[in-house]
Amino acid sequence: MKIIINGEFLCNNVSGIERVAREITQRLDEISMKDEIGIVISNNAKNVPAYKNLTVIRYEKDIVSFPKWQQFILPGLLRKYKAMPLDFGNSCSLFYPGISFLHDIYYELYPEDFKTKREKYERLYFRILYRIIAYRAKKIVTVSEYSKAEIVSAFSIDPSRISVVYNSADHVKSIKADDSVFQRFPALLDAPFYFSLGSHSKRKNLRWIFEHAAVNPDSLFAISGSSLITRKEQEAQEREQPLPPNVIMLGRLEDGEAKALMQRCRAFILPSYYEGFGITPLEALACGAKVIVAKAASLPEIYGRTARYIDPFNFDVNLGELLTQPAEPPDEILAKYSYDKAAQQVYALVKGFA
Repeated sequence: MKIIINGEFLCNNVSGIERVAREITQRLDEISMKDEIGIVISNNAKNVPAYKNLTVIRYEKDIVSFPKWQQFILPGLLRKYKAMPLDFGNSCSLFYPGISFLHDIYYELYPEDFKTKREKYERLYFRILYRIIAYRAKKIVTVSEYSKAEIVSAFSIDPSRISVVYNSADHVKSIKADDSVFQRFPALLDAPFYFSLGSHSKRKNLRWIFEHAAVNPDSLFAISGSSLITRKEQEAQEREQPLPPNVIMLGRLEDGEAKALMQRCRAFILPSYYEGFGITPLEALACGAKVIVAKAASLPEIYGRTARYIDPFNFDVNLGELLTQPAEPPDEILAKYSYDKAAQQVYALVKGFA
């Protein structure tokens, strides 16, 4: 057992990074040999699968502080088992670097997005992690050629140290649509609506939707996602930019509810100005939705001609007219982006250190 997976992702609610980690780990369990790879699981892990081949190492306490876990507790376990870590979550142990996913370098490239004291401390922490990964990780994994080029440019490192492993939307197939969401939000049954799903991080650019909705009162917009800002900060933002009446904030949704909305929406919108991959439009395509994404960062690379594109800094666009423009069927890219392929790539990296 030369590689131990850092199972901290099992302690978090499932967003993009956690989804990727769960799906690839499940497939590594299926394709690896018995006890070839380990995984550390803490006491507060959620919905832990019954792994067959992975060696499960139980840490009988909760992970409370992720920095403390990453830099002090996990290295102790790695020393004990004489193993190297596989980290999925933009993290790396300073003294025990291994194979690390670096999905993007948002905190490095957009200092203007971090204004409060809390945000600045958060940015500083992640910038330190970026450098640990860039200069000390045995192998770096990222999720698009765009993101790879950004990492190479920002840290002046050898491109051969970075492997590109794409995300996928395969998990959508096993999710059952939950139409009860329309009982909670009946307005979405009465009119066509545009849907957006993601965190409230500034780069997700929800301002684009608010600005567009304000001058297009006949269009309805539904937005879901967990907030990365405090309630006090959210209230301040709302005072500065009141929410248009044709925007419905749904809060955090279950997977089945999100699928039901993707299946019925007029189009799925991702106006982000920075994404390392951008998984939610791929999920929407897998649900049969049309997608509108920003012509920015990795999104043109990932979605090609299957999406319609907007300028993330220009909200003056006719979405109805945009949707009349031709787009290619998503079958080819849905086949291209596969968790089975991703797991095989990661497994090859693991074997390289065996």
